[in-house]
Amino acid sequence: MAERRDLIIGIDAGTSVVKAVAFDLAGRQIASASVLNRFTEGPDGSACQSLKRTWQDCAAALRDLGNRVDGLAARTAALAVTGQGDGTWLVGPGDAPVTDAWLWLDARSAPTVKRLRASPLDRARFEATGTGLNTCQQGAQLAHMAAVMPELLDRAETALHCKDWLYLKLTGLRATDPSEASFTFGDFRTRAYDDTVIEALGLSDRRSLLPPIVDGTEVTHPLSARAAAETGLLAGTPVSLGYVDMVMTALGAGVHTGEAGVACSTVGSTGVHMRAVRAGDVALNAEGTGYVIALPVPGLVTQVQTNMAATLNIDWALGLAGDLLAEFGQAVGKADLVARIEGWLARSEPGALLYHPYISAGERGPFVNSDARAGFVGLSSGHRFPDLLRAVVEGLGMATRDCYAAMGPMPAELRLTGGAARSRALRGVLSAATGAPVRVSQREEAGAAGAAMMAAVAIGVYPSMEDCIGEWVTPLLGDPEAPDARLTETYESLYPAYMAARRALEPTWDLMAVRRLAAVRADPGAGPEPADLALAAREPFRSETHD
Repeated sequence: MAERRDLIIGIDAGTSVVKAVAFDLAGRQIASASVLNRFTEGPDGSACQSLKRTWQDCAAALRDLGNRVDGLAARTAALAVTGQGDGTWLVGPGDAPVTDAWLWLDARSAPTVKRLRASPLDRARFEATGTGLNTCQQGAQLAHMAAVMPELLDRAETALHCKDWLYLKLTGLRATDPSEASFTFGDFRTRAYDDTVIEALGLSDRRSLLPPIVDGTEVTHPLSARAAAETGLLAGTPVSLGYVDMVMTALGAGVHTGEAGVACSTVGSTGVHMRAVRAGDVALNAEGTGYVIALPVPGLVTQVQTNMAATLNIDWALGLAGDLLAEFGQAVGKADLVARIEGWLARSEPGALLYHPYISAGERGPFVNSDARAGFVGLSSGHRFPDLLRAVVEGLGMATRDCYAAMGPMPAELRLTGGAARSRALRGVLSAATGAPVRVSQREEAGAAGAAMMAAVAIGVYPSMEDCIGEWVTPLLGDPEAPDARLTETYESLYPAYMAARRALEPTWDLMAVRRLAAVRADPGAGPEPADLALAAREPFRSETHD
Protein backbone atom coordinates (compact mmCIF):
# COMPACT_ATOMS: atom_id res chain seq x y z
CA MET A 1 0.00 0.00 0.00
CA ALA A 2 1.32 3.45 -0.91
CA GLU A 3 2.24 5.60 2.04
CA ARG A 4 -0.03 8.58 2.63
CA ARG A 5 1.32 11.96 1.52
CA ASP A 6 0.82 13.72 4.83
CA LEU A 7 3.64 16.32 4.93
CA ILE A 8 4.46 19.68 3.36
CA ILE A 9 8.01 21.04 3.31
CA GLY A 10 8.67 24.75 3.66
CA ILE A 11 12.07 26.09 2.57
CA ASP A 12 13.21 29.44 3.98
CA ALA A 13 16.50 30.57 2.43
CA GLY A 14 17.88 33.46 4.44
CA THR A 15 21.07 35.44 4.06
CA SER A 16 23.07 33.23 6.39
CA VAL A 17 20.86 30.18 7.03
CA VAL A 18 18.87 27.91 4.74
CA LYS A 19 16.10 26.02 6.57
CA ALA A 20 13.96 23.11 5.47
CA VAL A 21 10.97 22.41 7.72
CA ALA A 22 8.43 19.59 7.56
CA PHE A 23 4.83 20.26 8.63
CA ASP A 24 1.88 17.93 8.76
CA LEU A 25 -1.20 18.96 6.82
CA ALA A 26 -2.71 20.61 9.92
CA GLY A 27 0.33 22.87 10.36
CA ARG A 28 2.15 21.07 13.15
CA GLN A 29 5.92 21.29 12.80
CA ILE A 30 7.43 17.81 12.57
CA ALA A 31 11.15 18.43 12.04
CA SER A 32 13.61 20.94 10.66
CA ALA A 33 17.11 21.07 9.25
CA SER A 34 19.35 24.02 8.48
CA VAL A 35 22.64 24.80 6.78
CA LEU A 36 24.75 27.93 7.17
CA ASN A 37 24.82 29.93 3.95
CA ARG A 38 27.62 32.49 4.02
CA PHE A 39 28.09 35.77 2.22
CA THR A 40 31.02 38.12 1.72
CA GLU A 41 31.33 41.88 2.16
CA GLY A 42 33.76 44.30 0.55
CA PRO A 43 35.06 47.81 1.26
CA ASP A 44 33.04 49.16 -1.67
CA GLY A 45 29.77 48.33 0.12
CA SER A 46 29.29 45.03 -1.68
CA ALA A 47 27.54 42.07 -0.07
CA CYS A 48 27.53 38.98 -2.27
CA GLN A 49 26.49 35.35 -2.10
CA SER A 50 27.26 32.41 -4.36
CA LEU A 51 24.25 31.15 -6.31
CA LYS A 52 25.82 27.72 -6.70
CA ARG A 53 26.52 27.36 -3.00
CA THR A 54 23.06 28.61 -2.04
CA TRP A 55 21.49 25.82 -4.07
CA GLN A 56 23.94 23.28 -2.66
CA ASP A 57 23.05 24.40 0.86
CA CYS A 58 19.33 24.16 0.09
CA ALA A 59 19.75 20.64 -1.29
CA ALA A 60 21.85 19.67 1.73
CA ALA A 61 19.16 20.97 4.12
CA LEU A 62 16.52 18.90 2.32
CA ARG A 63 18.69 15.77 2.44
CA ASP A 64 19.30 16.33 6.16
CA LEU A 65 15.56 16.74 6.70
CA GLY A 66 15.13 13.39 4.97
CA ASN A 67 17.47 11.84 7.52
CA ARG A 68 15.31 13.23 10.33
CA VAL A 69 11.87 12.20 9.02
CA ASP A 70 11.13 8.57 8.17
CA GLY A 71 9.86 8.17 4.63
CA LEU A 72 10.02 11.90 3.92
CA ALA A 73 10.19 11.61 0.12
CA ALA A 74 7.14 9.36 -0.19
CA ARG A 75 5.20 11.33 2.43
CA THR A 76 5.79 14.79 0.91
CA ALA A 77 2.60 16.13 -0.68
CA ALA A 78 4.27 19.38 -1.78
CA LEU A 79 7.11 21.73 -1.00
CA ALA A 80 7.31 25.51 -1.13
CA VAL A 81 10.18 27.97 -1.11
CA THR A 82 10.63 31.49 0.21
CA GLY A 83 13.79 33.45 0.84
CA GLN A 84 15.54 36.70 1.61
CA GLY A 85 13.97 39.59 -0.25
CA ASP A 86 15.37 42.21 -2.62
CA GLY A 87 18.82 41.62 -4.10
CA THR A 88 19.75 40.53 -7.62
CA TRP A 89 20.45 36.96 -8.76
CA LEU A 90 21.41 37.01 -12.45
CA VAL A 91 21.31 33.90 -14.62
CA GLY A 92 22.42 33.47 -18.22
CA PRO A 93 22.49 30.75 -20.87
CA GLY A 94 21.90 27.27 -19.52
CA ASP A 95 20.60 28.79 -16.25
CA ALA A 96 24.21 29.42 -15.22
CA PRO A 97 24.94 32.23 -12.72
CA VAL A 98 26.35 35.36 -14.34
CA THR A 99 28.02 36.53 -11.13
CA ASP A 100 27.54 36.19 -7.39
CA ALA A 101 24.21 37.52 -6.14
CA TRP A 102 24.01 41.10 -4.93
CA LEU A 103 22.22 40.80 -1.58
CA TRP A 104 19.78 43.16 0.11
CA LEU A 105 22.75 44.26 2.25
CA ASP A 106 24.66 45.50 -0.83
CA ALA A 107 25.04 49.29 -0.75
CA ARG A 108 26.81 49.89 -4.07
CA SER A 109 23.73 51.33 -5.72
CA ALA A 110 23.51 54.27 -3.26
CA PRO A 111 24.58 56.91 -5.86
CA THR A 112 22.02 55.56 -8.33
CA VAL A 113 19.30 55.58 -5.67
CA LYS A 114 19.98 59.24 -4.94
CA ARG A 115 19.84 60.07 -8.64
CA LEU A 116 16.63 58.13 -9.28
CA ARG A 117 14.86 59.46 -6.19
CA ALA A 118 15.49 62.99 -7.52
CA SER A 119 13.83 62.10 -10.84
CA PRO A 120 10.40 63.59 -11.62
CA LEU A 121 9.21 60.04 -12.36
CA ASP A 122 10.03 58.72 -8.90
CA ARG A 123 6.74 59.77 -7.32
CA ALA A 124 4.82 57.94 -10.04
CA ARG A 125 7.02 54.89 -9.43
CA PHE A 126 6.30 55.12 -5.69
CA GLU A 127 2.55 55.51 -6.15
CA ALA A 128 2.45 52.37 -8.31
CA THR A 129 4.71 50.16 -6.21
CA GLY A 130 3.98 51.70 -2.80
CA THR A 131 7.67 51.20 -2.16
CA GLY A 132 10.42 53.73 -1.52
CA LEU A 133 13.53 53.13 -3.57
CA ASN A 134 16.57 51.99 -1.59
CA THR A 135 19.85 50.19 -2.14
CA CYS A 136 18.38 46.83 -1.11
CA GLN A 137 16.08 46.52 -4.08
CA GLN A 138 16.65 44.75 -7.36
CA GLY A 139 15.35 47.75 -9.32
CA ALA A 140 18.01 50.03 -7.85
CA GLN A 141 20.72 47.41 -8.25
CA LEU A 142 19.86 46.68 -11.89
CA ALA A 143 19.78 50.42 -12.63
CA HIS A 144 23.21 50.78 -11.05
CA MET A 145 24.58 47.83 -13.00
CA ALA A 146 23.18 49.33 -16.21
CA ALA A 147 24.98 52.59 -15.45
CA VAL A 148 28.39 51.37 -14.31
CA MET A 149 28.79 47.72 -15.32
CA PRO A 150 26.44 47.02 -18.25
CA GLU A 151 28.49 43.99 -19.27
CA LEU A 152 26.88 42.05 -16.40
CA LEU A 153 23.42 42.69 -17.78
CA ASP A 154 24.59 42.00 -21.32
CA ARG A 155 25.56 38.47 -20.20
CA ALA A 156 22.33 37.92 -18.28
CA GLU A 157 19.06 36.50 -19.55
CA THR A 158 16.96 36.77 -16.38
CA ALA A 159 17.08 38.66 -13.10
CA LEU A 160 15.81 36.55 -10.21
CA HIS A 161 15.51 36.83 -6.45
CA CYS A 162 16.83 34.26 -3.99
CA LYS A 163 13.68 32.14 -3.79
CA ASP A 164 13.25 32.44 -7.57
CA TRP A 165 16.74 31.01 -8.08
CA LEU A 166 15.93 28.05 -5.84
CA TYR A 167 12.59 27.56 -7.64
CA LEU A 168 14.52 27.44 -10.91
CA LYS A 169 16.84 24.80 -9.49
CA LEU A 170 13.90 22.82 -8.10
CA THR A 171 11.66 22.95 -11.17
CA GLY A 172 13.66 24.23 -14.14
CA LEU A 173 11.30 27.21 -14.47
CA ARG A 174 12.37 30.86 -14.38
CA ALA A 175 9.70 32.85 -12.52
CA THR A 176 9.08 35.32 -9.74
CA ASP A 177 6.10 35.86 -7.44
CA PRO A 178 3.51 38.68 -7.30
CA SER A 179 4.93 40.23 -4.13
CA GLU A 180 8.50 40.97 -5.28
CA ALA A 181 7.39 41.65 -8.86
CA SER A 182 4.91 44.34 -7.84
CA PHE A 183 6.86 46.15 -5.13
CA THR A 184 9.95 46.34 -7.34
CA PHE A 185 8.74 46.71 -10.93
CA GLY A 186 4.95 46.82 -10.82
CA ASP A 187 1.69 47.98 -9.30
CA PHE A 188 0.55 46.49 -6.00
CA ARG A 189 -3.09 46.90 -7.06
CA THR A 190 -2.76 44.75 -10.18
CA ARG A 191 0.16 42.56 -9.01
CA ALA A 192 1.66 42.96 -12.48
CA TYR A 193 4.62 44.76 -14.06
CA ASP A 194 4.12 48.46 -14.80
CA ASP A 195 5.68 50.33 -17.76
CA THR A 196 6.00 53.62 -15.88
CA VAL A 197 7.85 51.99 -12.99
CA ILE A 198 10.29 50.27 -15.32
CA GLU A 199 10.83 53.57 -17.18
CA ALA A 200 11.39 55.44 -13.91
CA LEU A 201 14.20 52.99 -13.12
CA GLY A 202 15.74 53.55 -16.56
CA LEU A 203 15.30 49.87 -17.40
CA SER A 204 12.88 49.91 -20.33
CA ASP A 205 15.53 48.44 -22.62
CA ARG A 206 16.26 45.70 -20.05
CA ARG A 207 12.67 44.57 -19.54
CA SER A 208 13.45 41.18 -21.06
CA LEU A 209 15.34 40.40 -17.85
CA LEU A 210 12.10 40.27 -15.86
CA PRO A 211 10.68 36.73 -15.50
CA PRO A 212 7.03 35.64 -15.67
CA ILE A 213 4.97 36.08 -12.49
CA VAL A 214 3.62 32.92 -10.83
CA ASP A 215 1.26 32.80 -7.82
CA GLY A 216 2.16 29.79 -5.71
CA THR A 217 -1.31 29.52 -4.15
CA GLU A 218 -2.74 28.78 -7.59
CA VAL A 219 0.05 27.16 -9.60
CA THR A 220 2.69 24.54 -8.81
CA HIS A 221 5.35 22.94 -10.98
CA PRO A 222 6.81 19.44 -10.59
CA LEU A 223 10.14 18.79 -8.94
CA SER A 224 12.61 17.98 -11.70
CA ALA A 225 14.43 14.67 -11.94
CA ARG A 226 17.77 16.40 -11.44
CA ALA A 227 16.54 18.23 -8.31
CA ALA A 228 15.03 15.00 -6.99
CA ALA A 229 18.39 13.28 -7.30
CA GLU A 230 20.12 16.11 -5.42
CA THR A 231 17.56 16.51 -2.64
CA GLY A 232 16.43 12.94 -2.03
CA LEU A 233 12.79 13.82 -2.79
CA LEU A 234 10.57 12.30 -5.50
CA ALA A 235 10.51 13.71 -9.02
CA GLY A 236 7.11 15.19 -9.83
CA THR A 237 6.39 16.41 -6.28
CA PRO A 238 4.45 19.71 -6.59
CA VAL A 239 6.56 22.81 -5.84
CA SER A 240 5.00 26.16 -4.87
CA LEU A 241 6.82 29.47 -5.33
CA GLY A 242 6.26 31.41 -2.12
CA TYR A 243 6.06 35.14 -1.66
CA VAL A 244 8.99 37.12 -0.23
CA ASP A 245 10.19 36.09 3.23
CA MET A 246 8.89 39.21 4.99
CA VAL A 247 5.25 38.46 4.25
CA MET A 248 5.68 34.70 4.61
CA THR A 249 6.99 35.25 8.13
CA ALA A 250 4.20 37.71 8.92
CA LEU A 251 1.58 35.37 7.51
CA GLY A 252 2.83 32.53 9.69
CA ALA A 253 3.02 34.82 12.73
CA GLY A 254 -0.47 36.30 12.47
CA VAL A 255 -0.39 39.56 10.51
CA HIS A 256 -3.82 38.66 9.16
CA THR A 257 -6.38 36.68 11.14
CA GLY A 258 -9.42 38.84 10.46
CA GLU A 259 -9.34 41.35 13.34
CA ALA A 260 -9.07 45.09 12.65
CA GLY A 261 -6.02 47.12 13.68
CA VAL A 262 -3.63 44.18 14.00
CA ALA A 263 0.05 44.63 13.15
CA CYS A 264 3.02 42.29 13.14
CA SER A 265 6.68 43.02 13.84
CA THR A 266 9.52 40.62 13.19
CA VAL A 267 12.30 41.67 15.55
CA GLY A 268 15.48 39.83 14.78
CA SER A 269 18.71 41.00 13.18
CA THR A 270 16.58 43.37 11.12
CA GLY A 271 13.20 44.83 12.05
CA VAL A 272 10.13 44.40 9.85
CA HIS A 273 6.93 46.18 10.84
CA MET A 274 3.72 45.60 8.90
CA ARG A 275 -0.03 45.74 8.87
CA ALA A 276 -2.48 44.00 6.53
CA VAL A 277 -4.92 46.24 4.64
CA ARG A 278 -7.10 46.11 1.55
CA ALA A 279 -5.16 47.34 -1.49
CA GLY A 280 -7.67 50.15 -1.95
CA ASP A 281 -7.11 51.40 1.62
CA VAL A 282 -3.34 51.93 1.38
CA ALA A 283 -2.32 55.46 2.43
CA LEU A 284 1.07 56.32 0.95
CA ASN A 285 3.28 58.71 2.94
CA ALA A 286 4.59 61.98 1.57
CA GLU A 287 8.23 60.98 2.14
CA GLY A 288 7.98 58.11 -0.33
CA THR A 289 9.28 55.40 2.03
CA GLY A 290 8.32 51.89 3.04
CA TYR A 291 6.99 48.94 1.09
CA VAL A 292 3.58 47.73 0.00
CA ILE A 293 3.80 43.95 -0.41
CA ALA A 294 1.05 41.67 -1.62
CA LEU A 295 -0.21 38.91 0.64
CA PRO A 296 -1.27 35.56 -0.83
CA VAL A 297 -4.87 36.58 -0.08
CA PRO A 298 -6.95 38.18 -2.86
CA GLY A 299 -7.05 41.99 -2.58
CA LEU A 300 -4.95 42.08 0.58
CA VAL A 301 -1.53 43.70 0.94
CA THR A 302 0.83 44.59 3.75
CA GLN A 303 2.09 48.09 4.42
CA VAL A 304 5.65 47.69 5.59
CA GLN A 305 8.48 49.69 7.10
CA THR A 306 11.78 47.93 7.66
CA ASN A 307 14.77 48.77 9.86
CA MET A 308 18.21 47.88 8.52
CA ALA A 309 19.16 46.76 12.03
CA ALA A 310 17.14 45.72 15.06
CA THR A 311 18.79 43.26 17.45
CA LEU A 312 22.12 43.85 15.69
CA ASN A 313 22.19 46.89 17.97
CA ILE A 314 21.86 44.67 21.03
CA ASP A 315 24.53 42.36 19.64
CA TRP A 316 26.87 45.34 19.39
CA ALA A 317 26.19 46.41 23.00
CA LEU A 318 26.67 42.89 24.35
CA GLY A 319 29.81 42.59 22.26
CA LEU A 320 31.26 45.57 24.12
CA ALA A 321 30.74 43.79 27.42
CA GLY A 322 32.18 40.55 26.07
CA ASP A 323 35.25 42.26 24.63
CA LEU A 324 35.96 44.06 27.88
CA LEU A 325 35.71 40.86 29.91
CA ALA A 326 37.98 39.10 27.42
CA GLU A 327 40.65 41.75 28.09
CA PHE A 328 40.73 40.43 31.66
CA GLY A 329 40.89 36.81 30.56
CA GLN A 330 37.22 36.02 31.13
CA ALA A 331 35.60 34.23 28.21
CA VAL A 332 31.85 34.83 28.34
CA GLY A 333 29.52 33.21 25.82
CA LYS A 334 26.59 34.86 24.07
CA ALA A 335 24.06 32.92 26.10
CA ASP A 336 25.55 34.18 29.37
CA LEU A 337 25.38 37.79 28.19
CA VAL A 338 21.84 37.45 26.90
CA ALA A 339 20.77 35.92 30.22
CA ARG A 340 21.86 39.13 31.99
CA ILE A 341 19.80 41.51 29.85
CA GLU A 342 16.72 41.42 32.07
CA GLY A 343 18.80 42.17 35.18
CA TRP A 344 20.69 45.03 33.52
CA LEU A 345 17.43 46.60 32.39
CA ALA A 346 15.99 46.29 35.89
CA ARG A 347 18.94 48.32 37.24
CA SER A 348 18.46 51.23 34.84
CA GLU A 349 16.09 54.15 34.55
CA PRO A 350 13.59 54.14 31.67
CA GLY A 351 13.86 57.04 29.23
CA ALA A 352 17.09 58.50 30.66
CA LEU A 353 19.00 58.34 27.34
CA LEU A 354 18.28 58.39 23.63
CA TYR A 355 19.78 55.92 21.21
CA HIS A 356 19.21 55.88 17.44
CA PRO A 357 19.57 52.24 16.29
CA TYR A 358 21.28 52.66 12.92
CA ILE A 359 24.23 50.39 13.68
CA SER A 360 24.13 48.59 10.33
CA ALA A 361 25.42 51.43 8.13
CA GLY A 362 22.31 53.32 7.16
CA GLU A 363 18.54 53.11 7.44
CA ARG A 364 15.69 52.35 5.07
CA GLY A 365 12.61 52.72 7.26
CA PRO A 366 10.80 54.95 7.81
CA PHE A 367 13.40 57.14 6.09
CA VAL A 368 16.07 56.26 3.56
CA ASN A 369 19.61 57.40 4.36
CA SER A 370 22.59 55.15 3.72
CA ASP A 371 24.75 57.57 5.76
CA ALA A 372 22.69 57.27 8.98
CA ARG A 373 24.65 55.99 11.97
CA ALA A 374 23.83 54.92 15.51
CA GLY A 375 24.50 57.14 18.49
CA PHE A 376 23.62 58.11 22.06
CA VAL A 377 22.19 61.46 23.14
CA GLY A 378 22.16 62.60 26.76
CA LEU A 379 25.14 60.75 28.25
CA SER A 380 26.47 61.94 31.60
CA SER A 381 29.21 60.74 33.94
CA GLY A 382 26.62 58.91 36.04
CA HIS A 383 25.55 56.54 33.29
CA ARG A 384 26.86 52.99 33.30
CA PHE A 385 26.55 49.95 31.03
CA PRO A 386 22.99 48.99 32.14
CA ASP A 387 21.86 52.51 31.16
CA LEU A 388 23.49 52.17 27.74
CA LEU A 389 21.90 48.77 27.18
CA ARG A 390 18.47 50.07 28.18
CA ALA A 391 18.87 53.00 25.78
CA VAL A 392 19.71 50.55 22.98
CA VAL A 393 16.63 48.44 23.71
CA GLU A 394 14.45 51.56 23.97
CA GLY A 395 15.92 52.75 20.68
CA LEU A 396 14.38 49.67 19.06
CA GLY A 397 11.05 50.62 20.61
CA MET A 398 11.32 54.20 19.34
CA ALA A 399 12.29 52.97 15.87
CA THR A 400 9.29 50.62 15.86
CA ARG A 401 7.00 53.50 16.77
CA ASP A 402 8.65 55.66 14.09
CA CYS A 403 7.87 52.98 11.51
CA TYR A 404 4.22 52.55 12.49
CA ALA A 405 3.72 56.33 12.65
CA ALA A 406 4.76 56.50 8.98
CA MET A 407 1.92 54.09 8.13
CA GLY A 408 -0.88 55.68 10.15
CA PRO A 409 -2.17 55.20 13.71
CA MET A 410 -0.51 52.94 16.22
CA PRO A 411 -1.65 49.28 16.11
CA ALA A 412 -4.56 48.10 18.22
CA GLU A 413 -2.57 44.92 18.82
CA LEU A 414 1.03 44.08 18.00
CA ARG A 415 2.01 40.51 17.18
CA LEU A 416 5.68 39.66 17.55
CA THR A 417 7.95 37.08 16.03
CA GLY A 418 11.71 36.73 15.68
CA GLY A 419 14.31 35.83 18.26
CA ALA A 420 13.80 38.97 20.35
CA ALA A 421 10.14 38.13 20.93
CA ARG A 422 11.35 35.63 23.53
CA SER A 423 12.54 38.48 25.78
CA ARG A 424 9.83 39.68 28.18
CA ALA A 425 11.70 42.94 28.75
CA LEU A 426 11.95 43.73 25.04
CA ARG A 427 8.30 42.82 24.53
CA GLY A 428 7.44 45.25 27.31
CA VAL A 429 9.44 48.04 25.69
CA LEU A 430 7.84 47.48 22.27
CA SER A 431 4.39 47.31 23.83
CA ALA A 432 4.88 50.55 25.80
CA ALA A 433 6.52 52.35 22.86
CA THR A 434 3.51 51.66 20.62
CA GLY A 435 0.89 51.69 23.39
CA ALA A 436 -0.43 48.36 22.09
CA PRO A 437 -0.84 44.98 23.77
CA VAL A 438 1.49 42.36 22.30
CA ARG A 439 0.93 38.73 21.45
CA VAL A 440 3.64 36.25 20.56
CA SER A 441 3.19 33.53 18.02
CA GLN A 442 4.33 30.14 19.22
CA ARG A 443 5.18 29.23 15.64
CA GLU A 444 8.88 28.26 15.59
CA GLU A 445 9.56 28.72 11.87
CA ALA A 446 7.06 31.29 10.69
CA GLY A 447 8.71 31.97 7.31
CA ALA A 448 8.81 28.32 6.28
CA ALA A 449 5.27 27.89 7.61
CA GLY A 450 3.99 30.81 5.52
CA ALA A 451 5.42 29.24 2.38
CA ALA A 452 4.06 25.81 3.30
CA MET A 453 0.61 27.36 3.80
CA MET A 454 0.69 28.53 0.18
CA ALA A 455 1.45 25.00 -0.98
CA ALA A 456 -1.34 23.63 1.23
CA VAL A 457 -3.84 25.90 -0.56
CA ALA A 458 -2.35 25.21 -3.99
CA ILE A 459 -2.78 21.42 -3.70
CA GLY A 460 -6.29 21.70 -2.24
CA VAL A 461 -5.70 20.79 1.40
CA TYR A 462 -7.59 24.01 2.21
CA PRO A 463 -10.09 25.78 -0.04
CA SER A 464 -8.66 29.23 0.79
CA MET A 465 -5.85 30.92 2.67
CA GLU A 466 -8.39 32.15 5.24
CA ASP A 467 -9.26 28.54 6.07
CA CYS A 468 -5.57 27.63 6.33
CA ILE A 469 -4.90 30.60 8.64
CA GLY A 470 -7.69 29.45 10.93
CA GLU A 471 -5.89 26.15 11.59
CA TRP A 472 -2.20 26.99 11.08
CA VAL A 473 -1.96 30.46 12.69
CA THR A 474 -4.73 31.60 15.03
CA PRO A 475 -4.46 28.72 17.56
CA LEU A 476 -0.74 29.42 18.06
CA LEU A 477 -1.15 33.04 19.18
CA GLY A 478 -0.38 33.59 22.85
CA ASP A 479 -2.42 35.65 25.30
CA PRO A 480 -2.28 39.46 24.97
CA GLU A 481 0.27 41.25 27.20
CA ALA A 482 -0.97 44.75 28.08
CA PRO A 483 1.49 47.68 28.00
CA ASP A 484 2.75 49.07 31.30
CA ALA A 485 0.92 52.38 31.82
CA ARG A 486 3.85 54.22 33.45
CA LEU A 487 6.32 53.02 30.83
CA THR A 488 3.90 54.03 28.07
CA GLU A 489 3.71 57.54 29.55
CA THR A 490 7.52 57.73 29.73
CA TYR A 491 7.94 56.76 26.08
CA GLU A 492 5.16 59.09 25.00
CA SER A 493 7.18 61.99 26.38
CA LEU A 494 10.50 60.59 25.06
CA TYR A 495 9.40 60.10 21.45
CA PRO A 496 9.35 63.81 20.41
CA ALA A 497 12.95 64.16 21.61
CA TYR A 498 13.92 61.01 19.72
CA MET A 499 12.43 62.43 16.52
CA ALA A 500 13.93 65.89 16.98
CA ALA A 501 17.39 64.41 17.50
CA ARG A 502 17.00 62.07 14.52
CA ARG A 503 16.21 64.95 12.18
CA ALA A 504 18.90 67.21 13.65
CA LEU A 505 21.58 64.54 13.16
CA GLU A 506 21.18 64.30 9.38
CA PRO A 507 23.71 67.08 8.56
CA THR A 508 26.18 65.41 10.92
CA TRP A 509 25.75 62.08 9.12
CA ASP A 510 26.40 63.86 5.82
CA LEU A 511 29.66 65.36 7.10
CA MET A 512 30.79 62.04 8.54
CA ALA A 513 30.06 60.35 5.20
CA VAL A 514 32.27 62.85 3.39
CA ARG A 515 35.05 62.07 5.86
CA ARG A 516 34.65 58.30 5.39
CA LEU A 517 34.75 58.65 1.62
CA ALA A 518 37.91 60.71 1.79
CA ALA A 519 39.53 58.10 4.04
CA VAL A 520 38.65 55.26 1.65
CA ARG A 521 40.02 57.18 -1.32
CA ALA A 522 43.25 57.84 0.57
CA ASP A 523 43.57 54.17 1.58
CA PRO A 524 41.37 51.91 -0.61
CA GLY A 525 42.54 48.83 1.27
CA ALA A 526 41.34 50.09 4.64
CA GLY A 527 38.11 48.11 4.37
CA PRO A 528 34.65 48.84 5.76
CA GLU A 529 34.14 50.50 9.11
CA PRO A 530 33.23 48.05 11.91
CA ALA A 531 29.66 49.35 12.05
CA ASP A 532 29.15 48.31 8.44
CA LEU A 533 29.67 44.63 9.20
CA ALA A 534 26.75 42.27 9.68
CA LEU A 535 28.05 41.23 13.11
CA ALA A 536 26.69 37.76 12.45
CA ALA A 537 29.34 36.15 14.64
CA ARG A 538 27.91 37.91 17.68
CA GLU A 539 24.26 37.55 16.91
CA PRO A 540 22.36 35.97 19.82
CA PHE A 541 18.95 36.86 18.41
CA ARG A 542 18.05 35.24 15.12
CA SER A 543 15.22 36.40 12.88
CA GLU A 544 13.16 34.43 10.40
CA THR A 545 13.45 37.41 8.10
CA HIS A 546 16.66 37.94 6.13
CA ASP A 547 18.57 35.38 8.22
